Amino acid sequence: MEPKSPSKVKFQAKEFNPWKRVLNIFSVGFLILLSSIGVYLAFNFVKANVLESSYYTVVVDCGSTGTRVNVFEWEKGGLISQALPSLLHSYPDNSTKSESCHYHCMQTEPGLDKFVGNGSGVRASLEPLIAWVEQRVPRERHGDTPIIVLATAGLRRLVAGDAKQVLDDVEIVLREHSFVHTKNWIRVLTGKEEAYYGWVALNYKMGTLGNSLKGSTFGLLDLGGSSLQVVVEVADENDNGNVMISNIGSTNHKILAYSLPAFGLNEAFDQTVVMLSQNQADRRNASNRLELRHPCLSSDFVQNYTCSGCPVLNITDNLEISEVQMHRNRFSSIHLVGDLNWEQCKELVRAAAMNYSGSDWSKHIDDRNCEANLSPCGGSNMLNLTPVAHHSGRFHALSGFFVVYDMLNLSTRASVTEIWEKGEQLCSSSSTEWNNDFQRQKYAGYYCFRVSYVASVIEDALCLGNAEIVFGPGDLSWTLGAALVHQLNANEALSSISSIKNLKISSSTVFLLVLLLTLFLVVYCNQIKLPMLGKKVSNGGVPLPSYYIHARRRPN
Repeated sequence: MEPKSPSKVKFQAKEFNPWKRVLNIFSVGFLILLSSIGVYLAFNFVKANVLESSYYTVVVDCGSTGTRVNVFEWEKGGLISQALPSLLHSYPDNSTKSESCHYHCMQTEPGLDKFVGNGSGVRASLEPLIAWVEQRVPRERHGDTPIIVLATAGLRRLVAGDAKQVLDDVEIVLREHSFVHTKNWIRVLTGKEEAYYGWVALNYKMGTLGNSLKGSTFGLLDLGGSSLQVVVEVADENDNGNVMISNIGSTNHKILAYSLPAFGLNEAFDQTVVMLSQNQADRRNASNRLELRHPCLSSDFVQNYTCSGCPVLNITDNLEISEVQMHRNRFSSIHLVGDLNWEQCKELVRAAAMNYSGSDWSKHIDDRNCEANLSPCGGSNMLNLTPVAHHSGRFHALSGFFVVYDMLNLSTRASVTEIWEKGEQLCSSSSTEWNNDFQRQKYAGYYCFRVSYVASVIEDALCLGNAEIVFGPGDLSWTLGAALVHQLNANEALSSISSIKNLKISSSTVFLLVLLLTLFLVVYCNQIKLPMLGKKVSNGGVPLPSYYIHARRRPN
């Protein structure tokens, strides 16, 4: 057979070079891809650790006067003493501006108890709050951030069916957002739970929760619109049904927790209107509407007021008995007029603070005697905390207490006597200290009632006139306690889920890296072997086929 010409040989040798070039380009591209994947994995690892360095809890407080929301950011893995999670930040903070709150809060009004059977009203209350939360919690964390909706006195006073309907409407709204929630996290708190959460929040912030080194915890006085919460640590358990055991932290605490539903600011004011309606003569205005003159309201105060407990005095004799009964079942609409009189105001408010409601309430004002009743259980008109006050050392007065104190411009440790004196100074008929800024505030007309009521609750209803009381912190709410308890209950489950998740991520990452490294080695080895098609190389550096070499050795 005639040997192939050199030109053909060169042609076949040149056919190999493009494949080698392609293989080299592929190898370089593969190395770039491998490097990019490595950088991507490293970036995601750092990003995940930064994002997971903190986590969030959202608590919605459905109160009697409005609906509020709080966001708590916790440090992941960060623990303060007693194995409690470390709080990095809470929102709203000092940068939050709200016209509906005396101190910073994010709130919509009125309370959800006004929206029974009104799903659109519930939605209108919640949507602005959730939109605000979505701006505070990073978008990447929405899917693993719990949102808890807890209702207090406003929904507690509704019948069970109405409260459930409101909560069902709340759940419908939450389903449209990406935050984590369950039906069990949307509920009505008992009064004792609300009081307990407030006590937990206070002592967590003060560093005394579960801390045996700091002695006893601080007592709580939390005044809301509809109820008053009182919590104090006690030495003995006794047989009192209001005693609870708190096992948060390394030390157990025996606490006495009360929730008094008739002692909130708004409920107490309603009570004063009812008492006045029983004693004042039947006065009519031009519209033939019952007119009441209130000694705790500023002299320029005039308002149409709906009274749920006032007797209906504008019933004519011509009405049938059935019509009279139906009329009495309705709320009475009265014309409320301010008639400021400080001495009369104090007498009226003291009766309300001690929960006297009969028409002869004025006769019982002098019956209060803290020394005569030393039982912390008290009676229907008094909760005497004198026997247990010494164990807590001091009380912190929050919410409504703080709002009133803050407007008096007193020290945080102001005594009850100082509050009475400041009230008299501001609320005497000749007072000129009502500046324009104060008068423009939402509840300025009610302020003399609120000052006297705060002082009377402390001194007359709770018998804490001689106790050490600190007003504030103003930004503290029971929602912090609810968030803390929720996190402590969920931490074990979250830890297990996180471990499984991290294990899956780590296994996947290692597998991917091993696979890529194996492919790289295979390509690298093939790159070395493929070009070695001949053992000898021509002068030009081009390998020749073996049969061509043998052909040159044939004799002529």
